Amino acid sequence: MRVPLSWLREYVDLPAGETGRDVAAKLVDAGLEVETVEQLGGGLKGPLVVGQVLTIEELEGFRKPIRFCTVDVGQANGTGEPQEIVCGARNFAVGDKVVVVLPGAVLPGDFAIASRKTYGRTSHGMICSGDELGMGDDGTHGIIVLPPEHEVGTDAIELLQLVDEVLDIDITPDRGYCMSMRGVAREAATAYGLPLRDPALLYVPAPNSYGYPVKVDDPAGCDRFTARTVTGLDPDARSPIWLTRRLQKAGMRPISLAVDITNYVMLELGQPLHAYDRSSVEGTIGVRRAEQGEKFTTLDGVKRTLDAEDLVITDNSGPIGLAGVMGGANTEIADSVTDAETGQVTGTTDVVIEAAHFDSVSISRTARRLKLSSEASKRFERGVDPQAAAAAAQRTVDLLVLLAGGTAEAGVTEVLAPGAPRTIAMPADHPDRVAGMEYGRETVVRRLQEIGCDVYGQDELVVTVPSWRPDLAAPNDLAEEVIRLEGYGNLPSTLPQVPSGRGLTARQQLHRRVGRALAGSGYVEALSYPFIGEGVFDQLQLPAHDVARQVVKLVNPISDEEPALRTTLLPGLLGALRRNDSRGSHDLALFETGSVFRAAAQPGVAVRLPVDRRPTDEEIATLNAALPAQPRYAAVVLAGAREQAGWWGKGRPADWADAVQAARALAVEAGTELVVRQGQYGPWHPGRCAELVVTLGGVEQVIGHAGELHPRVVKAMGLPARTSAMEIDLDRLAAAGGEALQAPRISSFPVATQDVALIVDASVPASSVEAALRKGAGELLESLRLFDVFTGEQVGEGKKSLAYALRFRAADRTLTAEESTAARDAAVALAGERTGAVLRGA
Repeated sequence: MRVPLSWLREYVDLPAGETGRDVAAKLVDAGLEVETVEQLGGGLKGPLVVGQVLTIEELEGFRKPIRFCTVDVGQANGTGEPQEIVCGARNFAVGDKVVVVLPGAVLPGDFAIASRKTYGRTSHGMICSGDELGMGDDGTHGIIVLPPEHEVGTDAIELLQLVDEVLDIDITPDRGYCMSMRGVAREAATAYGLPLRDPALLYVPAPNSYGYPVKVDDPAGCDRFTARTVTGLDPDARSPIWLTRRLQKAGMRPISLAVDITNYVMLELGQPLHAYDRSSVEGTIGVRRAEQGEKFTTLDGVKRTLDAEDLVITDNSGPIGLAGVMGGANTEIADSVTDAETGQVTGTTDVVIEAAHFDSVSISRTARRLKLSSEASKRFERGVDPQAAAAAAQRTVDLLVLLAGGTAEAGVTEVLAPGAPRTIAMPADHPDRVAGMEYGRETVVRRLQEIGCDVYGQDELVVTVPSWRPDLAAPNDLAEEVIRLEGYGNLPSTLPQVPSGRGLTARQQLHRRVGRALAGSGYVEALSYPFIGEGVFDQLQLPAHDVARQVVKLVNPISDEEPALRTTLLPGLLGALRRNDSRGSHDLALFETGSVFRAAAQPGVAVRLPVDRRPTDEEIATLNAALPAQPRYAAVVLAGAREQAGWWGKGRPADWADAVQAARALAVEAGTELVVRQGQYGPWHPGRCAELVVTLGGVEQVIGHAGELHPRVVKAMGLPARTSAMEIDLDRLAAAGGEALQAPRISSFPVATQDVALIVDASVPASSVEAALRKGAGELLESLRLFDVFTGEQVGEGKKSLAYALRFRAADRTLTAEESTAARDAAVALAGERTGAVLRGA
């Protein structure tokens, strides 16, 4: 909401010396989010005056039309002689009043004006457009043509209100009443302790039986509908400068007088309005739900298909408006048209004014489904004061009579659904308990009365909520109002007391160790948003029945393209890798640890927790039961060079083995042993995918995968060639380890190393051979490492040679050669028995 300070001062007598920044600071203290304070006309310096075009000479021989004009600027140029100006615009004629900037002036952007020779003539100044003066779009993109009543030589800076300050306020959903000058003025008046001149306090004639006929078939969707009629409008009447300038400062484009007036009143009072061309409305105006599949063309010329939930305004011919969102093209106010022969001006002369109150949920759903957000829908979604409808209609009628020469018909239509003011019962000390400080009953009552509430009672208050505050629904809402008006900065600041002897939990310690281990291995942490679109599962080639496709969807997602919570960390990490690669960083190793979200078979319903006391264990348990499972995962992605080339060597590219090694590093931090064996899953290359296995409760469980991504996944996601990745369930990895990480025991006795090369079938996984060697070697084996894999004619077709380095050590003695050899032979024997391995060269 853009709030011109000059307009705000009409409703609140702000101190004369208060700047826009001063007012912004006060509003921020009151809880509004003022994003910027724009200085209009900053650096602007005159002379800038009203001029009248005397002559126009068309200059020939140039690529674009150029005109040499003489303009009467009165005594503003010091001589009274016509000012000679070269101009390329063509939307003005001889006799028109225009805005002229003379030599010596400075326009916004530090643009100094001087006499200069151009197109073979000397131009002494400029004839100005709205853009050149920083006024904003007026719809013409041409020279400003002023109404004829303005005197030549008048100061245009003051006439056009070019110097002002505009507060740009980000209105949160619970502050819908501040999407109007009336609402912001109310907050400013409260912040300064000044009276408010409420623009809605107008004389409104009582409803009668001879107003325009209206029938509301859905009172739940429309609980108030006011209709007024104005006839005899001058179709040639233009919006006055003060009106267009206020619209422009508020960020709206002037269109025509009738439309400008409805927009102006909406900005002033917060009540959206619509004006129908009475000659196009056939019979009674109605309000009903649309028929499923019903067609309707809105003001923007788009033919839309309606849903049965949509609320529409109708006449005897069908829909004429999409309630609370946008009017229809069939009853649009007609632009004025001048007959070239007779000079007669035709256009809309009679209008029907609609000021209604619609259900916020219905309007929000319609606007979102049709992707048709309008100024009206933004206000109805956040809540509009239903009591303001009659005043807004009256204000519109008054302005049409004043500015367009119309006549207000005596008929007043007002259709109301039964209703009563909302009341909230609240203990007088409730704000004290919420804030943790004592305000006292008098302060609570005074602050609630300042926002428009009626308050009765002593220890137990009965608060009647004002009609413009639909967000006040519970005692905590009232407490928030008292606290914000008393000042958030006055709340006591108390640091939480941490019980002694408690530190990080074992789970938190593991997460920190995992992060440090991966960072120490050369990975860079990347944090991504936990939202995904379901189309990413197709890119990852996950099967249709995969559990990862069972997502938790958000009711109100930030982006319609990513409406679900992630079930895997890979989309976010791979997106970060793709972005960095596209920006020239090709050697990448990224990691992330974070929660993924698993949908429950039966979604739970969360309870609303209290804020004035600690929730009970049962309430917390109920809330936790309604949440989806959120296991902690870790993932890495790699592309490009893993080791850089230099004087020390050639370097090497990242590959699947690096992804596997990252998983092994995490298993070490968790204090468990990770079994790595060949697997096949989703996005990984079927021949270069390892499944990561741990033993839980005596049963082997696959807790992750690592390896090189499938070429089709790489292509679908726009990734670098040979991208590798690993993802693992940290919670199950931790469960497989011990509660406390055991430090290794260092033996003072020497190690005995034995190397073996075993020939096995090419289909036998190295992990199976390794497991057999570990089992057969017994307790003397300290470590085992695969250091060579060889295939070729020497080992036979369909065979491979696996070379292992076995390290043996005893804790209490130096091993003899016979002991280490016996352990090696036992390991080889068991490997031969389990996998068919044969000692190479035997």
